[in-house]
Amino acid sequence: MKLLLHSCCAPCSTAVIDTLKAEHELTIYYYNPNIDTDEEYNHRLAEQKRYCESLGIKVIEEEHLKGDFTTKVKGLEACKEGGARCAVCFKLRLDKTADKGKELGFDGFATTLTVSPHKNSMVINAIGKEIEKEKGIYFLDGNFKKQDGYKKSIILSKEFGLYRQNYCGCEFSKRERENRD
Repeated sequence: MKLLLHSCCAPCSTAVIDTLKAEHELTIYYYNPNIDTDEEYNHRLAEQKRYCESLGIKVIEEEHLKGDFTTKVKGLEACKEGGARCAVCFKLRLDKTADKGKELGFDGFATTLTVSPHKNSMVINAIGKEIEKEKGIYFLDGNFKKQDGYKKSIILSKEFGLYRQNYCGCEFSKRERENRD
């Protein structure tokens, strides 16, 4: 199956790619308008490309369109991480991935987002299945943090010397993280 795999960052992609590569022809789709600065966006993108290049996996990148995110989450800025703002962000990124997958003739799409213990895989998978019905492209749901997926992503990230950020990417998550530290 030709699968377009949305990736939020290289570290999260490691364990997911490792899990899926035997049964799927993978292409990474890097679309993350939620990331707060161009510098952070480009750093994460460079790491994603570097990792995928080492595996011979193609990366399709989108422009950093932060306005896509800020427009969609208007009015949800005060929500805590994991709440309504995050669900809107997941939908934004999965919608675009599905559209790109259909445009390029992929059999289906998926996301690395469910490898994170900070992300609700039930919410992400429900959104993905809703988009599948709406757009007519298969969504491979999963909870990639299971069977030590997140732990494996940490090990692989260290092995490849990947930059590991300490927030999801959006300015609201960053602020929440800074207030906790």
